[in-house]
This record gives sequence, C-alpha cells and structure tokens, in this order.
Amino acid sequence: METNTEVKAIAKGIRIVPQKTRLVIDLIRGKDTKDALAILANQPQKAARVIEKVLNSAIANAVNNNNMNESNLFVKACYVDQGQVMKRAKMDSRGRVGRKDHKTSHITVVVSERNK
Repeated sequence: METNTEVKAIAKGIRIVPQKTRLVIDLIRGKDTKDALAILANQPQKAARVIEKVLNSAIANAVNNNNMNESNLFVKACYVDQGQVMKRAKMDSRGRVGRKDHKTSHITVVVSERNK
C-alpha cells in the first residue's frame, strides 16, 4: 500500500528564541517517531518539551485523522520559523533607553508513514 500522505502539527508563538529551538529540532529530523520521542525526553532544554508536544500532536493527527499505523511513522520534516518579536524597553547607561527583544518561534513537525 503506497501512500505519500503527510500529516503535520504546528505550534505558533512559542516564547523561545528560534536559534535555540533549531539546535534541538535538528536532532530528530528523519528519525522514527519512537526514537525522536526518546531523544527529546533526554534533552534538558525547554524547547525539547514543546517540540515533544508538537510531535505527539502530529502523531495523534496521523493515527486518528488519516488511519496511519503508529509504528511506521517517522519525522519527515521539522523546522522552526521566527514569529513575532515583542519589543520591550530596557534602561541603559547615561539615562538612555535601550531595547530588549523577546523573540518567538513557530514550530512545525511533519510526519509520514514509512513502507516496511
């Protein structure tokens, strides 16, 4: 049974800098979902918890909406885009006001079924 169906899950507006999130998401690209969940469970970063939730959501979407077999799923693609930047004032030296940017991330995980 040849299927090229992809299922994805997206988390938007996550308050983690995209550069830090990309370091974690690069670890799971192309892996089986069981291996990817094991990798994320052993990472200390805050981004790993969020990516784990998005991956679980993508797996649930594949199983419930597209009747895919959970044991054959793998991470086909995963990427992090930059979201909105919240600009905040920060007091600077000599009475000036600087800027402190709070960056956000959009996390996307795409899973697909591997033929075995």
